[in-house]
Amino acid sequence: MDDEQFERYSRHMLLPQIGGEGQRRLLDSRVMIMGLGGLGAPAAMYLAASGVGQLVLVDYDRVELSNLQRQIIHTTADIGQHKVDSAKETLLALNSDVVVTAISGVLDELDLLSEAARADVVIDASDNFETRFAVNAACAQTQTPLVSGAATGMEGQVSVFHPGRDGSPCYRCLYPDEGDEGEPCSMTGVLAPLLGIIGSVEAVETIKLLLEIGTTLTGRVLVLDALKMQWRTLKLPQDPECPVCAATNEAIAQSHRV
Repeated sequence: MDDEQFERYSRHMLLPQIGGEGQRRLLDSRVMIMGLGGLGAPAAMYLAASGVGQLVLVDYDRVELSNLQRQIIHTTADIGQHKVDSAKETLLALNSDVVVTAISGVLDELDLLSEAARADVVIDASDNFETRFAVNAACAQTQTPLVSGAATGMEGQVSVFHPGRDGSPCYRCLYPDEGDEGEPCSMTGVLAPLLGIIGSVEAVETIKLLLEIGTTLTGRVLVLDALKMQWRTLKLPQDPECPVCAATNEAIAQSHRV
């Protein structure tokens, strides 16, 4: 690291859990963020500020006026622009050390698998079950740690799924059914700062995974009721009949035996 980087990341390096070696590890890391909305915005900004060296941003949407109530990575001047391009501009203005790859569109299965395999951690900050299930399946197959967050109304939740770890569940263990999603995101309300809290927790869990420090939310779901400002932690066991991780783990075990 050069002198400017030492000054930029000095508060990190003062932490015994990170230090200079940990900061260099962050600079060498690659994180994929699915969705640059209310959750992806704070997560991406904190990871860029923290010096995560490569960020891959994936989103098909454009910035709309109604997004600005909570998606703090975008500004009024960005309305009509692709979210990934708007986010890239903000992140590079925040920290030019970071290499930002913007992917505007929906990744097909093969591309999603390829990007998940290249990432050290994947953050799911999307707002629909179809994307969440696809990302979960790709991470399970590539054995890539997944940090998943969601928020609606006054409540939010975060969990970590670590494929390949004994007893680690996946997203389908939490939501086994691919049924009706309920009302679309555009028809439901959400408290703006709640998304900042949940997205920030996703960033914290990502950094812990990258540095292999602390205790992550693997096997647990952290739930916030913002109206009461109460946190709850729910245990999430692996479903032995899960159609994703049970089958994937067995396939990987079989390949190792061969």
